[in-house]
Amino acid sequence: MTEPGTSQLKTTLRADLHTSMREYDKVRSETLRMALTAITNEEVSGTTARELSDDEVLKVLAKEAKRRREATAAYIEAKRPELAAKEEAELVILEVYLPAQLSDTELQALVARALRESGATGMPQMGLAMKAATALVAGRAGGGRVAAIVKSALSGS
Repeated sequence: MTEPGTSQLKTTLRADLHTSMREYDKVRSETLRMALTAITNEEVSGTTARELSDDEVLKVLAKEAKRRREATAAYIEAKRPELAAKEEAELVILEVYLPAQLSDTELQALVARALRESGATGMPQMGLAMKAATALVAGRAGGGRVAAIVKSALSGS
């Protein structure tokens, strides 16, 4: 039933949106609409419109989840718990579609493997190490967490 070239994840998001609308789940419907809008915006950005792959859709969803985390922290700092709770609820919905996050131990093991495979031995090869580690992590950990562990491993601490 999916159109040729359409991301399976995008199709799932659309189906879940229809379900949430039928169930009158306002927060879920708004969150899924926002996610689909972000995906559409990404598809039409640039010089030509294109269909996103599942990996590209995951990147858009990860970006949206990161925005929710940052907004939650900002609202908590501004003493606006009602707005923080709304952002947190949206984050929970988005996380359903994202791969499970890696534990610190799993992340350290992947970084060690990336360093072995890339041959990076010191801070001058940080970019090379990050490229290899990011490919292995594939969206299952935030870039800041990956960078901190790569930096720690390269500096020998």
